[in-house]
Amino acid sequence: MPQLTLPQGAVHYREAGEGEPVVFLHGYLMDGRLWEPVVDRLTPGHRCVIPDLPLGSHRLPLDPGADLSLPGIARLVADLLTALDLRDVTLVGNDFGTAVAQIVAADHPERIGRLVLTGGECFDNCPPAVFKPLVPAARVPGALTLILQALRLRALRRLPSAYGLLTKRALPHDLIDEWTAAFFADPAVRRDCAKVTRGFDPAPLLDAARKLASFDGPALIAFAPDDRLFPYEHGERLAATIPSARLRAVPDSMTWVMRDQPELISELIEEFIRTTHTRPVGQL
Repeated sequence: MPQLTLPQGAVHYREAGEGEPVVFLHGYLMDGRLWEPVVDRLTPGHRCVIPDLPLGSHRLPLDPGADLSLPGIARLVADLLTALDLRDVTLVGNDFGTAVAQIVAADHPERIGRLVLTGGECFDNCPPAVFKPLVPAARVPGALTLILQALRLRALRRLPSAYGLLTKRALPHDLIDEWTAAFFADPAVRRDCAKVTRGFDPAPLLDAARKLASFDGPALIAFAPDDRLFPYEHGERLAATIPSARLRAVPDSMTWVMRDQPELISELIEEFIRTTHTRPVGQL
């Protein structure tokens, strides 16, 4: 798997296809392979780039001093776009990746042409209530690791405090086995994850929402009415905040819309790219 050396450290990424660049951001304690059902459908006509963000299931720990706050991870994504010289990017987020995508678009819009936000953290919902106990746990040495031990047991992954509220379909246990293995294999990865968890904070998202009111590119908001972590009403608020946003409901799905409804999400992104022009960007 290719990797880039960024100011924050080395980052793995996947790439497939040719054409307009589409960059996919994933959530906490997972990696970019979550997006494979959509990427496989889009690669005939698009250059899909999927970084493994340092959210606990990455295999390349970042430098010890790397900023892993929400704004810091957004800066990392912006640096990745620069390192790959991607322009007029369609940036797609899900789960915690949706939080990161909002801040990238708000604070580092130079290379962003379009924005696609699916179910994820926004406004003051960071993290969702069921995951709030992880934040104080991350401040106690070893406590987060002890809590996350439960994820190694497949029988417990359907709990609401695990992966249970993310999808209506069968959990991808083989992938989750690899995600948890990456977390437990390297103390530096666990260090990164604890830093990210301590940085869960709604303040940067509330600030991003104010700035996104001036975002001049097209945006697609695709939330699931059945999502119990990220309310559909928040998708409506995002669509009302971003001037050129269009809102689409994703039926029969929870947070992982790319797993519950891969065909629909692929069609929505494809149609969105085909029917919109990228925002005007200055010379880089």
